Amino acid sequence: MNKKPHVAIVGATGAVGIEMIKTLEKRNFPVSKLTLLASARSVGKRLAFRGQEITVEELTQDSFAGIDIALFSAGGSISKEFAPIAAKAGCVVVDNSSAFRMDDNVPLVVPEVNPEDVKKHQGILANPNCTTAITLMALYPLHRAFGVKRIFASSYQAVSGTGAKAIEELERQVEQIVTKQPVTKEVYPHQIAFNVLPHVDSFLPTGYTQEEMKMENEGRKIMHHPTFRASVTCVRVPVYRSHSVAVTAEFEKPVTVEAARAVLQKSPGVDLVDDPENKKYPMPLFTSEKYNCEVGRVRMDCALDNGLCFWVSGDQLLKGAALNAVQIAEELLK
Repeated sequence: MNKKPHVAIVGATGAVGIEMIKTLEKRNFPVSKLTLLASARSVGKRLAFRGQEITVEELTQDSFAGIDIALFSAGGSISKEFAPIAAKAGCVVVDNSSAFRMDDNVPLVVPEVNPEDVKKHQGILANPNCTTAITLMALYPLHRAFGVKRIFASSYQAVSGTGAKAIEELERQVEQIVTKQPVTKEVYPHQIAFNVLPHVDSFLPTGYTQEEMKMENEGRKIMHHPTFRASVTCVRVPVYRSHSVAVTAEFEKPVTVEAARAVLQKSPGVDLVDDPENKKYPMPLFTSEKYNCEVGRVRMDCALDNGLCFWVSGDQLLKGAALNAVQIAEELLK
């Protein structure tokens, strides 16, 4: 791999694409050249990178000649079509969609958990689901110490997980309600302002949603833990940015709050914010635009043996997407 790679961002004008550009700049990623690719309707837009304006080009089958690393965040159908083309052109793809996550030939990576899997790529690497990534930042270090058997979790997912239009919808609806106008909805099936929707992604015949099953399926693959079980309810909440997850975990080994806190205190990428006496606990408001996730409310579970409850919050556009993708690219250069 070229030590000063030519990097492309596919889906550069989307919420995650913009965060990818900022993250490459902030982390001083050694980009020799940055190419921004998007659909025809975004062509000609200019985006700032290191004090220069870069013009967005149209994504075509010929876009990848000479590119070393391509960060994809343009949705599953674009990834399915263009990631194999990019890989064939000799480019390494880090894909943010769900298109390749469960493909046996594609490593699914959270660099704090399974960085060694990066080396096994055959041209494509996958970024996990945002809620799964944020949960694993707290769960994996505890798993290494105590051996997780299963979790029960509920998510509190921000609207920016759905995209820029969802942020606009929440803003618009709040204004409509405050000014006593009729509420209009386009993105979500129900009003999201002053409401919560127990509906993220599409429903499966089991009654779970696809998002809810990602925690178990992707968790097993990332942690190399084929018997891991996760029962999850995913909920969309009227928050702009940062997902939070309430987790109850059952472990093989006896666990104490002190031992768990000691493990979390020295885990990379996650900060222990756990001082309820002084009203300190993780919140989306304070984790937004931060690289690290936060974990707190650590306590023994009342209903399970060797059970621990905790609350984790993290910026799903960063650790859940753009930051994780750039960290994977950093691993490629090592």
